[in-house]
Amino acid sequence: MSNMQSRKRVALKKTVLVIGLFLQSLAYTNMSVAGAELPTGAVAKYQAETGYYAFKLGAYEITAISDGSVPQDLHVLLKGASPQQVDGLLNQAHLHNPVEASINVFLINTGNKLILVDTGAGDFFGKGFGGKFGERLNKLGVKPEDISDILITHIHTDHTGGLVHAGKAVFANANIYVGKADIDFFLDANNQNGVNGYDKAYFQQAQTAMQPYVALGHVKPLSGAQKILSDFNAYPTPGHTPGHYYYRLESQGQSITFIGDSVHVEAVQFPNPDITITYDVDQPSAAKQRRAQFEQLAKTSAMIAAPHLPYPGIGYINTQKEGFTFIRAEFHDRDGL
Repeated sequence: MSNMQSRKRVALKKTVLVIGLFLQSLAYTNMSVAGAELPTGAVAKYQAETGYYAFKLGAYEITAISDGSVPQDLHVLLKGASPQQVDGLLNQAHLHNPVEASINVFLINTGNKLILVDTGAGDFFGKGFGGKFGERLNKLGVKPEDISDILITHIHTDHTGGLVHAGKAVFANANIYVGKADIDFFLDANNQNGVNGYDKAYFQQAQTAMQPYVALGHVKPLSGAQKILSDFNAYPTPGHTPGHYYYRLESQGQSITFIGDSVHVEAVQFPNPDITITYDVDQPSAAKQRRAQFEQLAKTSAMIAAPHLPYPGIGYINTQKEGFTFIRAEFHDRDGL
């Protein structure tokens, strides 16, 4: 075979490969979840698209969607440990400061409803720092108006930022479930210049994200433990914020608990749960709450989902001699699940 023929054959193979990949991408982009029906085989297909991971839990399908990640300077942010102690823990996990933090959002298909747990950062952090959730939701074929309910773990920008764009409600049909204590704290007009050193930006951004839904009458304040949306149990876990909530979903003998910001840095706060972070409104309560909840979740072998654990943020908590460890859930990537 001549060199010319050989080059033509290689070029043809490359062309066929590119066309094949392009057709695959079209298939992923055009998948539809409109009307709250996930297509057959969606679990395996989503896994091939960066930023999506879907799995079954009882009768429901849950899709972890990456909103992106942001760098965190732990020497500045973490409290209760010296930079040397933090670096020691990071080194054990083959990490170094700053550490990249995931922002995970969870989409739950009940068969007749589409529910979100948190919404990512939206436009608030600027281009390149989170804010990918909206586009990725669109690629799944989910329209904002298809979302019926949103469970907000707490009113921080990286959880509520995706609620709005250009000052308007993105999910205009959705009910927003959120702790009343967070509403009272972050939306209080008297707190808009900051409280006890807690920066005013938290409060002003909360107003921007939440007020469109307050105006629509779609905010559903939560007080105490209560059952919502059939199979969800909501229960307060104050500390990180006054109205921080966990949401536990149960179906057909299986469960998953969405734990919000009980943990920000896996490599540091599991082995030493007493280390807190600047974002905690009440530092001592946040540490106490983390230890108490982790002990219970480990004791019951409960599956958890967390927005800031490395994507997709799903797994289990085990106790160890000192503190805890995180065990990632088994990964599935095949048809027929």
